[in-house]
Amino acid sequence: MSTALPPRPRTRLYLITPPQIADVAGFTRTLEASLGAGDVASLQLRLKGADGMIDMQATRELSRAVTAMAQEAGVAVLINDSAELAKELGADGVHVGWDDGPVLAARKLLGPDAIVGATAKNSYHKAMQAGEDGADYVAFGAFYPTATKDGTVPAELELLQVWQAAMLIPCVAIGGITVGNAEPLVTAGADFIAVSSGVWAHPDGPVAAVKAFNDLLDRLAPVA
Repeated sequence: MSTALPPRPRTRLYLITPPQIADVAGFTRTLEASLGAGDVASLQLRLKGADGMIDMQATRELSRAVTAMAQEAGVAVLINDSAELAKELGADGVHVGWDDGPVLAARKLLGPDAIVGATAKNSYHKAMQAGEDGADYVAFGAFYPTATKDGTVPAELELLQVWQAAMLIPCVAIGGITVGNAEPLVTAGADFIAVSSGVWAHPDGPVAAVKAFNDLLDRLAPVA
């Protein structure tokens, strides 16, 4: 009798907003078109002020514009940094960073059905702790240089391989990911690839980027 495990699910796209959005109405139209271009698992609203902290008012404004539309498209909406804001806005969950507070507190506030994700940077130990505390996923990275987030540290492909082999909690690869450099992350075991400028600053536009990412993920999907 064969004891081989079934292939893991196809890697999915995890979108992150730009850190600043001047034209919310225009971005909303672009986002809606992009979500129609291919599979997107989730959308993280990550808007930052000049001080690098979460821009609460901008996040509220964007959430009012895009949350219902994204959820109707089957996309989970997550708020960066603030479980309180996620609860206020009716988001599907929160992504807590390295220093944004424990997973346990977010889970207690949002309840068992919310999505709680956690940054682990390049730390297997940090990821393990987040998983033990109830995180639904952990995010490793940065795998490539990125200008969208400060305070990143380099992460190696081996981290994804080891995590995928040993753990059931999904892992997200993040940091400077583009259509051109995503393949090694997918083959190493990323369950999701988190992309910001690789979509919004794609030379052919966000719609083309979402389609290209999905074409790549379809090609690399595990075969039963």
